[in-house]
Amino acid sequence: MDEEIDIINTNTRNEKIKNFFINNRKSLIGVLVVIILALCGYFFYEEFQTRQKAKLADQYNLAVIKYESGQKDIANELKTIVDAKDSTYSPLAFYFLIDNNLITSKEEINQYFDLIINESSLDEETRNLNLFKKGLFNSDFANENELLDILNPLIKSKSIWKPHALYLMAEYYLANNQKQKSKEFFELLVNLEGASQKIKTEAQKRLRADFSE
Repeated sequence: MDEEIDIINTNTRNEKIKNFFINNRKSLIGVLVVIILALCGYFFYEEFQTRQKAKLADQYNLAVIKYESGQKDIANELKTIVDAKDSTYSPLAFYFLIDNNLITSKEEINQYFDLIINESSLDEETRNLNLFKKGLFNSDFANENELLDILNPLIKSKSIWKPHALYLMAEYYLANNQKQKSKEFFELLVNLEGASQKIKTEAQKRLRADFSE
């Protein structure tokens, strides 16, 4: 008797499952199509990204080869790579432009810094490194508020580049004869947990050399 009941229950369950698929076949097919399209889209996008990166790599390497062979007019080629907002080759092209004085406009350089920092999908600490480099570049001519605007995201963070930002601000104030502010930043660095001993030692040397009574 129990076996017959089990058979009936199994048949009923199978019939319900069958009816479910029959009654909802259009919806199920639609979901399946969406899943397939999403997977295809993902793989096509990954393939596109891979090809784009390979193309940028070729463009960058060719531009460097041209420059090293004496063809110095490659700025526009490198700017095109920067504008591609690639996390690898856009920064490489940008710093090649700067290191070889292929761009000198402060405004243009800062625009490219912002593009690299905000639009190139860098990982957090690489982004922070570029933020520090922007601060370092601007420290020669920016006023206090402008430099703080650039470096505050690092100063207020727990980034590995925070100590470098503090040291840069301390040196900036010292160079501009604002000794009290400089001392405050050096002291912040000396007391900062997690900062490397090397940079703390440098800050301590500056405090002894420039602020000892």
